[in-house]
Amino acid sequence: MPPRYVFVGGLHRSGTSLVASLIAAAPGVAAIASAPVPEQEGVYLQGAIPHTARHGIPGSFALDPAQHLTEASACNRHEVAQRIAAEWAPWFVPADAPLRVEKSPVNLLRARLYQQLFPTSLFVFVVRHPLAVARATAKWSVSDEAALLDHWEAAHALLLGDLPFLHNYLVLRYEDLASDSTHEIARLSAFLGVALPAPDAPIANRNRDYAGPPAAAAGPVARRFGYGDDPLALAPPQVAMGAHYFRSALAGMAHRDAAGR
Repeated sequence: MPPRYVFVGGLHRSGTSLVASLIAAAPGVAAIASAPVPEQEGVYLQGAIPHTARHGIPGSFALDPAQHLTEASACNRHEVAQRIAAEWAPWFVPADAPLRVEKSPVNLLRARLYQQLFPTSLFVFVVRHPLAVARATAKWSVSDEAALLDHWEAAHALLLGDLPFLHNYLVLRYEDLASDSTHEIARLSAFLGVALPAPDAPIANRNRDYAGPPAAAAGPVARRFGYGDDPLALAPPQVAMGAHYFRSALAGMAHRDAAGR
C-alpha cells in the first residue's frame, strides 16, 4: 500500500506547526525533514501546483480565489498526484512509514483537491481565535487589524463550505489543545489510528499575549467556532468538528457481519 497522507492546515500562527509536530512524534509517522524551505512546508517542495511566497501571503492568501483548490481545479489530474508524491518522497523521514504528515497553511483551502489526488488522505485543520491570529500575524503583514480579522472570516467561511465534501477530517481548536491536551491528543490519536505520545512540555495558551479591545467585533464565522470578542473566552463550537467516513464504513460492515447480513 502506498503511504497515506495526513494534511495539516490552518492560518499562519494558528498552531499548525505544533499539531504537525505532535503527529510526527508518533510511531509509524513520517515528516518532512532537512528541507531547504520555510517551516518544512511541502507546498514549496513540489512544482505540480504553482506556489511561491506570493501565493501564500500571511493574512491575505485566502482572499485570492486561485488559492481555493477544489475538484474543479485544473490540477485535478493523475499526473499531478504522481509528480507531487515523487517530489515529496525524498524528504519524508522515515521513508517507510505508513503515514506521512505534511503541514502547509494553504492546506486549509486545498483539501478538496488533495482528496481527489490522494483519496485516502486525512485532514487536520487547526483554528485559533481570530484576534490572536490577527495580532500574531501583524508583523508579517501590511494589512491593519480589521483587514486581518476579515481575512480570518473569509478563510474559515471557505473551510466551512468545504467540510461537507471531505470524507475524513478533524478540526482542532488551539485553545482546547492548550486547556485539555490529554483529551485533544486522544481525539487526534483516534482520528489517525495511531497512539500519539504526550507532549514533552505543557502546551501554553498564548492568547493572553494578544488580549485587548478588538478593532472589530467577532464575525459570524468566528462565532460558529465558539469565538467571541475576547480571545480568552471560549464557547462550544456550532460546527461539525470531525468526520471519518472510512471508520464509519468499517463499523457499519462489522455491524452487518455481526448481524449475519
